[in-house]
Amino acid sequence: MSPDSSTPAAVTTRVVPLRDRIPVISHLRRSVGLQRTMLVIGLVITGVFILTAVFAPFIAPYGFAQRSVDGQSFGTQQPPNSLNLLGTTVSGFDVLSRTIWGAQTALLAIVCAIAFSIFLGVVLGLIGGYFGGWLDRILVVLADAIYSFPSLLLAIVMSIVISRGQSTLWGGILASAIAITVVFVPQYFRVVRSEVVRVKSEPFVESARVIGVPTARILVRHVLRNSTRSLPVVITLNASEALLTLAGLGFLGFGIEATAAAEWGYDLNRSVADVTSGIWWTAIPPGVAIVLVVLGITLVGESLNDLSDPRLRTRRRAGGAS
Repeated sequence: MSPDSSTPAAVTTRVVPLRDRIPVISHLRRSVGLQRTMLVIGLVITGVFILTAVFAPFIAPYGFAQRSVDGQSFGTQQPPNSLNLLGTTVSGFDVLSRTIWGAQTALLAIVCAIAFSIFLGVVLGLIGGYFGGWLDRILVVLADAIYSFPSLLLAIVMSIVISRGQSTLWGGILASAIAITVVFVPQYFRVVRSEVVRVKSEPFVESARVIGVPTARILVRHVLRNSTRSLPVVITLNASEALLTLAGLGFLGFGIEATAAAEWGYDLNRSVADVTSGIWWTAIPPGVAIVLVVLGITLVGESLNDLSDPRLRTRRRAGGAS
């Protein structure tokens, strides 16, 4: 017996695979040509940096503040040798070990800074963009006021206020992370606020209000979920800025002490006098590490930004079709 022609056809829904919903993986699958090459290079450099930071205790030949091994002193400003593959610093530390351990300090500071910035920026942007009014105006004015200050100078001031001369690993990392957070919160606030202002006028949000859905549920399930799509791009771009800010604080003497943790900016500061004396091995490793990590993160951020822009995607497809 044939089915009744008046019976409505079955509605088929397309299930989006998980790999197409994860930000970086989905962007990698959509990328082609030069964009894919840039994204892959950036991911490889960033991946090596993360792995080096995680496994630093197993990769580094010595501790970050170790000056001797088996009773034999490393010496100061020693050129590369069998005992110290990249030489030693003016303080008698192994350059290779300091460079590897510095990746761990940089990763911890970046993660803490971005986590604090996302939490504060998203919460403030969500509240200000959804409710508006005088609260939103005050938050916008505060964000603009913070933008008017040089970011590094603001980070220096906040680091002095927060650290108060502390030189412990977590004390220095938290001081640097909070100082960087003050600089980055306005960026996340403005990005999330602009998305919330757009999303709150959508029909599904209006329908939720009409049927009496609690405000907290609307904010979390409807507004927040549709207002954070551009955050992965902002996170990758700000991660490189966080590393440069941390290195700048360390280079100017507001970072972490050498005996508390290894930090690339501090090591560069200590190697300035060495360069004028022809001692190159104390400055090049931490400097190259900063450049490579910033390059890798920037390549990832710029590639995600291009792939998230519909105009650039259309232009790329048109070029490929021709």
